Amino acid sequence: MSRQMKPTANYEDLIQLFKDFRAYQEPPAVNGVHDYSVDTMSEQARRLPDLRARLESIETSGWDISRKVDHALMRAEMNGLEFDHSVLRPWERDPSFYSAIETGESDVPAREAPRMHGTLDLFTYTFPLNGEQMEEFRVKIDAIPGILAHAKETLIAPTKELHFLGIHQKKHELRVLRNLAERLADTNPDLVDPVEKAGAAVEEFLGWLERRHAAMPDSSDGIGVEEFDWSMKHVHLVPFCWEEQKEMIQRELERSWTALKLEEHRNRNLPPLLPPESVEEMQARIDATYPQFMDFLRARDIFTVPDYMGLSHGKARMLVPPERRDIFTQVDYHNQLPLRCHMVHWLEKQREERNIHPLRGEPLLYNIWDSRAEGFATAFEETMLQAGMMDKTPRARELVYILLAFRAARAMGDLRMHSREWRLREAIDYSVAGTPRGWLKADGHTILGDLGLYLRQPGYGTSYVIGKIQFERLIGDRAMQLGDEFNLKAFLDDYFALGMIPASLIRWEMTGLDDEMWKLAMD
Repeated sequence: MSRQMKPTANYEDLIQLFKDFRAYQEPPAVNGVHDYSVDTMSEQARRLPDLRARLESIETSGWDISRKVDHALMRAEMNGLEFDHSVLRPWERDPSFYSAIETGESDVPAREAPRMHGTLDLFTYTFPLNGEQMEEFRVKIDAIPGILAHAKETLIAPTKELHFLGIHQKKHELRVLRNLAERLADTNPDLVDPVEKAGAAVEEFLGWLERRHAAMPDSSDGIGVEEFDWSMKHVHLVPFCWEEQKEMIQRELERSWTALKLEEHRNRNLPPLLPPESVEEMQARIDATYPQFMDFLRARDIFTVPDYMGLSHGKARMLVPPERRDIFTQVDYHNQLPLRCHMVHWLEKQREERNIHPLRGEPLLYNIWDSRAEGFATAFEETMLQAGMMDKTPRARELVYILLAFRAARAMGDLRMHSREWRLREAIDYSVAGTPRGWLKADGHTILGDLGLYLRQPGYGTSYVIGKIQFERLIGDRAMQLGDEFNLKAFLDDYFALGMIPASLIRWEMTGLDDEMWKLAMD
């Protein structure tokens, strides 16, 4: 039972609690292996009410909205940890939680879906390794066998589909570690042996997962509508329940198909967009489109673009054969502007690296930022379409609606996996059928990876569409408040200044409208 706390109205107490909670939610570690045992997790859950008591003792009635928002964020993070303990229990249910190694940086504030502390993020290292990086790498790579041995003790739930996803992840990790061992043979030969030992541990764990998976009965690993609604309301601060989201997503799916067909009709006498015929042609498109995107943002006063902000791109090395082209490759090969708009993610990351806010300057835990990050990036594609970015290539407008239909279809898969109406295979089939032109491959890595993520992190798939709708609602609210004084650049600059926080809190802070806060029972 939590102790009674003396009330305080000191904002610094909230900041200190934020720091203390971040330290508390990370389990103890020995030799790089974090402890997710039943005893340790039970003790973590037992201590949570004491931290809640500290939060609730902070009196916010005299605070401005900005500080009340920060208080709401702290409560949401605590709710996220409670949800992990009461529902998700990733250390017991989800083999992918024990992610041994990651090769690429995420384009959002933090890694999507639950994962253990201490993962080896390969993209943060510069090769050849030396000094502190060498020491840190050695600790993390040496820990992998122990991590996976610990995972065998903690993974006790018979979650067949989550184990299927874990098998795919471990196959990928095994390929990465084998390639890494070959790479290190020339640059850091002393590390080859520990990397090979890590690879052997992953291979052995993979076999263990495959045997467990084969012996498990079929299961629906979705969390159920009631738990989904609790997570939306109390963790992600989304003011729409499962049923409301289903209606909104269905409407966006229908609207995207309608808009696509109208665009195709309008453009019917224009030459079609064609994929590049050579690597050189692909490279020329890349070299032209990246600066075109950034130049448009500056020339049209979309938002303030600081000197540090920009997009980098590599070299085109090969063309994917037509039979292997999945949705994003298809879109990019026909015109690159729509997906450059979605790459606003990377511009936002550059901005957030400079965020010094004592609470919002750190990525929120438990993917609480998803409606803001993914919702805005999705909305930005159609926003830039309406702002004129694709006026010179009108057939590129068609691609925006193809992407929206794809995201709406897979969002429905997210919802119906967690309502336990569909299994993973049914969600894949629906997403393929809902994506125009047959551009989504049923056996491709894209849809399996996406829907696998959404099964592990409920509501992440819906955040693209629901967050987009929330962004559009905010523009409307602010435009009605300001009338002729509304200015897109000023609006977006104000929007970005509030950080990577849930869309509902941004609306409250920007407009003062508290109807969603009442719905969330937060104000």
